[in-house]
Amino acid sequence: MLQVRNLSKTYTTKEGTLHALKNVSVDINPGEIFGFIGLSGAGKTSLARCVSALEKADSGEIIFQGADITKQKGAALRTIRKKMGFVFQHFNLLMNATVFENIAFPLRIARQSSAHITQRVNELMELVGLTDKSAAYPATLSGGQKQRVGIARALASEPELVICDEATSALDPDTTRSILSLIRQIGAKTGVTFIVITHEMDVIKELCTHVAVMEGGEIIESGPVLDVLTAPKTPTAKRFFSKDYIDATWINLPKKRIFRAIFIGEATRKAFIHDVIRKFDIELSILSGNIESVGGTMVGSLILEISGKENILEEVQAYFHENNVGIKELSEHVT
Repeated sequence: MLQVRNLSKTYTTKEGTLHALKNVSVDINPGEIFGFIGLSGAGKTSLARCVSALEKADSGEIIFQGADITKQKGAALRTIRKKMGFVFQHFNLLMNATVFENIAFPLRIARQSSAHITQRVNELMELVGLTDKSAAYPATLSGGQKQRVGIARALASEPELVICDEATSALDPDTTRSILSLIRQIGAKTGVTFIVITHEMDVIKELCTHVAVMEGGEIIESGPVLDVLTAPKTPTAKRFFSKDYIDATWINLPKKRIFRAIFIGEATRKAFIHDVIRKFDIELSILSGNIESVGGTMVGSLILEISGKENILEEVQAYFHENNVGIKELSEHVT
């Protein structure tokens, strides 16, 4: 679907040259909902704007369905861009146009027939739950409704890739959840591939199948969301995804060691800790824990304080792994 190779982008500012992207490479496959997360200035939006050809990269390749976007011009580039949709943070709706006309706008630009426009817009209004708002103007809509219009407009030309740039950051939590659910449903129903730009960890957890963590214009870690969530490798990824940060004084308790255990899927429903306590000669305390849904998969995390003989602790860790429960000592994660 999309291959980005060694992409670089700089901007000239009053303070000098800003390196927004530095040799970024990533592969996105059809049907994925691929999230890019990072702090402000990490390069997320610059990447999105280069991929959508809203800006031109300084160097590198953006290969979309076999064609390098960076080498396309004129009609060829416009043809490629018709296969992409863009959902903006602040909606970017035409305030003097109705919901119907906002969704119809890209189709009118493409000179589609009136019959096709009417059919397509009606389909999209039903898809995003706005069939009763056809004649309404943006000023009368809630934030969530405006973003639903934006999503419908992005889908109007039947794109194969939709880029969402901070599409939920201006919305309240309840509305955000409804928009994320809508995007997930659209992806499952249509097979459209989504790129999601965000600084919100919950957006990645609830929506995305894959994630890339960006910092300083580079991708510093990437992979399936479950992999990055359960075993983040870089400090930035740990800041976003890890709950390993615990009180340093706990580590200094005699003969006590702190571990993080990860339970995925069916493992979250088993009385596993009870079995461990009965099976091994150890003392075990649960310091903290949580369970959440990540892309529809239940993931549980427990911070455990365990004391016992060294050989027994090694057997305990092996028992965790044998039962497909991840466990890792947290000494190196103490803050």
